[in-house]
Amino acid sequence: MKFSFMSFSCPDLSLEAMLSLAKRLGYDGVEPRVEAKHAHGIELGLDAAGRAAARTLAASKGVDYACLATSCRYADPATRAAMVASTLGYIDLAADIGCPRLRVFGGPLPEGLSREAATAGVTEALRAVADQAERRGVTVCLETHDHWCNPADVAELMRRVDRPGIQVNWDIMHPVRVAQVSMQEAFDTLRPWIRHVHAHDGTTRDGKLVLVPIGEGVVDHALALRLLREMGWDGFVSGEWIGWEPYETHLPRELAALRRCAGC
Repeated sequence: MKFSFMSFSCPDLSLEAMLSLAKRLGYDGVEPRVEAKHAHGIELGLDAAGRAAARTLAASKGVDYACLATSCRYADPATRAAMVASTLGYIDLAADIGCPRLRVFGGPLPEGLSREAATAGVTEALRAVADQAERRGVTVCLETHDHWCNPADVAELMRRVDRPGIQVNWDIMHPVRVAQVSMQEAFDTLRPWIRHVHAHDGTTRDGKLVLVPIGEGVVDHALALRLLREMGWDGFVSGEWIGWEPYETHLPRELAALRRCAGC
């Protein structure tokens, strides 16, 4: 099992500084978030030389790109075609920098759109990017997020798409907190398709999510990581900490907690 963190932890750091931070703290990888005005510079407009440099820099630091996190989402028919086109571009970006995974969303369901219609539309979109993903060696991972927090809904998408290049990013918080599904049920439902994992702990205060250190919130990380370990998981568990404490505070502490939970 390997550990990474999203660039939300250190949005003002350059790519070299972020990779150096990961190496110094003992993380195996980083997960750049695009379209978030982060300083790492890995964006769709990065030219060929910049992409090659990003690939070389990560290799020189001995740190992997665990996943490239995008905002691509497909439930809304009005934006679906544009999102598919954007996804194709991000697949190329991920491949060019040596990143084997790409995070996408199902997306919120517009008012009046049925679950069945949304499922059909998202299925169509994912199938439309599958050929290029598989050709470029990038796995597109749909996250348990927004209106797709229920693992059963995501599993239905995976069954319909049925392509090796389309898999799941299991955010272990959202099914538990939003869909009210147990950790065990979420894992059992998604197990065949889990290729990337997001971890973070939180609680609800005044109706809003508040991040807390692992072990102090509603997410049973020990169970989640035990289930992953028992299935022989050798992928990344990536910390997603948005607008939280200084990175020098939370990154070392949360890595230690993840390692304890994983029995590392």
